[in-house]
Amino acid sequence: MRAFIAIDLPDATKDAISDLQADLPAGQPAAPGTLHLTLAFLGEQPDDLIEATDAALTSLHAPAFDLHLAGTDTVGGNDPRVLFVGVRPNPALDQLHGKVRSLLHGTGLMLERQRFRPHVTLARFRRPPTASEMARLRGWLLAHANFQTDAFAVHEIVLFRSTLHRAGAIHEKLAQYPLRQHQIL
Repeated sequence: MRAFIAIDLPDATKDAISDLQADLPAGQPAAPGTLHLTLAFLGEQPDDLIEATDAALTSLHAPAFDLHLAGTDTVGGNDPRVLFVGVRPNPALDQLHGKVRSLLHGTGLMLERQRFRPHVTLARFRRPPTASEMARLRGWLLAHANFQTDAFAVHEIVLFRSTLHRAGAIHEKLAQYPLRQHQIL
């Protein structure tokens, strides 16, 4: 099973991102129903490891927090592969990512060591953009450099199954894991 752990986005945030995608100069836009912020991509894993992941994530202890999406950028430099919306620096998100990775490590799942660069994918490039597309993309990035969403509360994380199809991936929620609410003593 192909799976990942992510923060699902509220509808208002998905709508804002869909509006942003309306005038993309290049790339294949991500479908609104697939918009999310990945905490850990598990890749193809056997069912027993997915079950172990589920069991581990039920023991997650992390606080709920607010999150702001802000700015646009690409991955891949002059040969971009992904166009994305970034995230304002957020220590609670970084700590959540670390806790998720630690729990996954405890299941025996060894993820690639990569710097955590939280983002929401806007579009993917199946082929390198042409010179004119790159010029339009640079202009689009400049015009949308200050894009931001309203803050939204992150109350849970989700284990998703991802099934690839010609038209794109279909994501199915397998399980949800609540984050603790702040308590006033």
